[in-house]
Amino acid sequence: MSNIARFTVSIEEDLLERFDRYCQEESLATRSEAVRQLIHERLTNRAWETGHDEVAGTLTLVYDHHRPQLGQGLTKLQHDNTDLIIATTHIHLTHDTCLEVIILRGTARRLQQVAAQLKGMKGIIRGELVVARAGG
Repeated sequence: MSNIARFTVSIEEDLLERFDRYCQEESLATRSEAVRQLIHERLTNRAWETGHDEVAGTLTLVYDHHRPQLGQGLTKLQHDNTDLIIATTHIHLTHDTCLEVIILRGTARRLQQVAAQLKGMKGIIRGELVVARAGG
């Protein structure tokens, strides 16, 4: 763990009141924790926007497993990107639908490309990519 640095921030009282309400609503332990999370979130968004930074993420797919060729397409795309895909988890939701969670790590641009390809396959009902900066 890195050393903790302290700094002072000056903000308007009404903004501080809104921030304190936010901290309470989100069950954040302290203002410091809230600020840390907001900074991490913004840096992750920036990494995502530039596409060059390393990120980690999960891609959740819900799909119709009866759709012809979908299973083979999912497997092929995953095999073609083994440098990004760390692990997958597959569960059966109903007789007709499956949920797959794919854990990925790589540059934001590559994750965006692979996620778009997977989410765009015929038979995918829902796809959502959630990312975090890989480096602290």
